[in-house]
Amino acid sequence: MNILNEIAKKYRKALVTGGAGFIGSHICEKLVESGIQVLSIDDYSAGKKENHAHLDEANNFKAVKCDVTDQRDLPRYFDGIDIVFHNAAAKKNICLDDPRRDLEVNAGGAFNLLELSDIFGVKKFIQASTGSVYGDPKHGLLDEEDPLKPMSYYGTSKIAAENYVRLFNVHYGLNTTILRYFHVYGSRQESGKYGGVVAIFIRNMVNNEQPRIFGDGTQTRSFTHVKDIVAANLLVAVDERANGEAYNCASGISVTIQELCDKVIEYFGRSGTILPIYEDWVIGDVKVSDIENEKIKTLGLKFDTNFFDRLLDLCNKEIRK
Repeated sequence: MNILNEIAKKYRKALVTGGAGFIGSHICEKLVESGIQVLSIDDYSAGKKENHAHLDEANNFKAVKCDVTDQRDLPRYFDGIDIVFHNAAAKKNICLDDPRRDLEVNAGGAFNLLELSDIFGVKKFIQASTGSVYGDPKHGLLDEEDPLKPMSYYGTSKIAAENYVRLFNVHYGLNTTILRYFHVYGSRQESGKYGGVVAIFIRNMVNNEQPRIFGDGTQTRSFTHVKDIVAANLLVAVDERANGEAYNCASGISVTIQELCDKVIEYFGRSGTILPIYEDWVIGDVKVSDIENEKIKTLGLKFDTNFFDRLLDLCNKEIRK
């Protein structure tokens, strides 16, 4: 199945919230390639215009500045929208600084978009959620049937969003799918305060800084390449089996933060010359991340599990600059 052809057959116009962000810009890129009209919405609080600059000249792409919490401005962008890829979010780090904003964006923003999707007859709504909704599992592989017991404001607001998504699916017949992302990495990832750990460690090496590890480094992560996240979004957009479902969107690998740090230092040729700094655990940080991904794989999704090869590619890209 050519997924882009299927997208083009099924939809005419897509709305991507957070379209100037790390993941959202990659989703926009593939949708533009399919030939359908693509509208990116972003308030640019975290997203960057340069993330979609290469798309700005395409005749089927448009980017506008809009906040998903703006109930007055948002409706004007829904005319003709067939499918919504909702990736705008207040990131996990932000929730510690401003939990009320976290709630407004992650829960309130999702509700606004769902309500407008119902009013304007949107055919499909895909919600970007997070593995943080589970909290810190105490046993075995984490699957979609495990209880949702978040340890952070972020996970809590994302559960609220998921519940709104289910409500609109059950009570209003909106075709919805929830994708729970796990530790996404790849090109364009933010490397600042609110960025991902892979990009932050690479930036540390570029700036000749000591990486900071919160805790003892034994916490594990299921690092998932952004291309696989995009593939998952496109797949559930066209597969009717995904209607009303929630999926773990994770590679299934397990890598410790210490292993990640050691490899980045090694790839930059700094072994023995740069050592990490260890700081206190972050509140709500998950210690173990062993993820079951069989449910989404039944739809035909295949994950890239060559994490250290992809990590080396990212490091070499920075070294060559």
